[in-house]
Amino acid sequence: MVKYFHSTEVALHNSADDCWVSIHGSVLDLSEFLGANRGPLARPIIEAAGGDISFWFDKATGDVKTYMDPDRLLTLPYTPMGRFLHVPPPEPTSEWNTDFGTPWWKNENYIIGKLSTKPRKINVVNTLTQQEHLLEVCSEETISEIQGRYVAFNGHAASYTWKRLTADGEKFIVMEMDKNLEDNGVPDEDFDFEKLHIPDDYYVPVIHVYYNDDLTIA
Repeated sequence: MVKYFHSTEVALHNSADDCWVSIHGSVLDLSEFLGANRGPLARPIIEAAGGDISFWFDKATGDVKTYMDPDRLLTLPYTPMGRFLHVPPPEPTSEWNTDFGTPWWKNENYIIGKLSTKPRKINVVNTLTQQEHLLEVCSEETISEIQGRYVAFNGHAASYTWKRLTADGEKFIVMEMDKNLEDNGVPDEDFDFEKLHIPDDYYVPVIHVYYNDDLTIA
């Protein structure tokens, strides 16, 4: 199952020892890679840690973008932040080798998930304790995956049934754990709010969780 992350999560991993980046929708963890490849060529990646570096790469080919050097009439890698690991030097040199195999940006072993196309906020209300927690989640995530995020606030999260209130406010409906918010009847209204110039935090959907009394630990 694909794991989704929102940009705020990626941004937390912003150092040489804990480095995540996103490239055309994929999230890569380069922490171990950088740990084994310290040096000046690692610097541009470290400086970009926690951010999106899609603009470094051609979306169609997946390769580093190139440009035509007008003086030498050569096609060279376009590296506005400086040359980085696995990018060949602009001039021939005996120090350059390709024994690294697949360049890191094409190495699927570093991909840990996908970048969400639309983060959402929900307010989870525990009907047993009346505690409320504001969660930022990914629109693609299932309720089961959102439940996994809720574990940080409630270790017995799996012992709760997740419900939403119907549009008319008349009754609560049990949510299907293998479907996302939209498919469970919780639409994303941010676009409508934007058209009406209403702040996106004006209304946050509320999800109610009901304790099942089975002491399950998530």
